[in-house]
Amino acid sequence: MAKPPSSTTNLASCIVATLFLILITIIALIIFFTLFKPKQPNISITTIHLPNFSLSNNTATFTFSQYASVRNPNRDVFSHYDSSLQLLYSGNQVGFIWIPAGEIASGRTQIMAATFAVKWFAADEETVKEVVEVESEMRVGGRVRVLRFFMHHVESQVKCRVAVGVDDGKVLWFRC
Repeated sequence: MAKPPSSTTNLASCIVATLFLILITIIALIIFFTLFKPKQPNISITTIHLPNFSLSNNTATFTFSQYASVRNPNRDVFSHYDSSLQLLYSGNQVGFIWIPAGEIASGRTQIMAATFAVKWFAADEETVKEVVEVESEMRVGGRVRVLRFFMHHVESQVKCRVAVGVDDGKVLWFRC
């Protein structure tokens, strides 16, 4: 007759099975957080132009227009709601606009356009001889769902220096 298994053998089998399940769970979590880790949206500025530009008595007025492509590298929808574009001259804000909320599907790119009028700002007399330099700062913030259950806040920003010719108001160059 076969001997009934001892309680020590049953306990050892239970411990081995539990350790195996814990190991499988840890590996599954590592793979899950590696594959579904939320990533920041990628912003690239495609075009900046000033359709209306005027400089008289060292006071500049113009319309600022910027086009950016925003790519969602995540595996789920990116909902952006806290996005803005501001324009700075010598560190002071001269223009600001909120970018309307929206959604970008997973792996897709969306073009965002922002245009606003800058009423006036006093340009520095010594630096305005041929070129006026301004900075644009675009922030795109929102949330990404991971497996339709977890929500993560992500934010990305890009800063650009823009050189504008004072004679015709054309953008000479911009660097982001």
